[in-house]
Amino acid sequence: MTTTSDTAPIPVRLDFDSLAAGYSRAMGHLDHAATKELDKAEIDPRLRELIRIRASQLNGCAYCIDMHTRDARAIGETEQRIYGLAAWRETPYFTARERAALAFTETVTRLSETHVPEQAYQDVAAEFSALQVAALVSLIVTINAWNAIGVSTRAWAPGSYNP
Repeated sequence: MTTTSDTAPIPVRLDFDSLAAGYSRAMGHLDHAATKELDKAEIDPRLRELIRIRASQLNGCAYCIDMHTRDARAIGETEQRIYGLAAWRETPYFTARERAALAFTETVTRLSETHVPEQAYQDVAAEFSALQVAALVSLIVTINAWNAIGVSTRAWAPGSYNP
């Protein structure tokens, strides 16, 4: 359980890393593989973090939001864009390419609701090459898996991330 002064404790439900150690290591390998695909496809590291943050916002994963906002700031992402991310459609801070990636992130993250319609795919494919779309799918699937673990187990407390 992690607390700071004047904050509510958020209890860890399950020590996932210890109890499913092999799977946890496999998730680390999956994350590494997704990062290699992003590197190969030359996806901007700041966009990577925006995607991770947006998926984590949608999934309500406090630990991942904390981690990836810190990581984004560390590589030069602005506070304004990070704060505006939850309402990205209503802000002027994002390029057409970033908007396509964020929209695709949302539709893949909400897969059970959206089933990733053809138009959503066409919109992202208009801004990114096939190699880049494949890398984006790798990233989005991976962050959603991390979010599922984090939200269901609360294995990692927000504020405990130390890069």
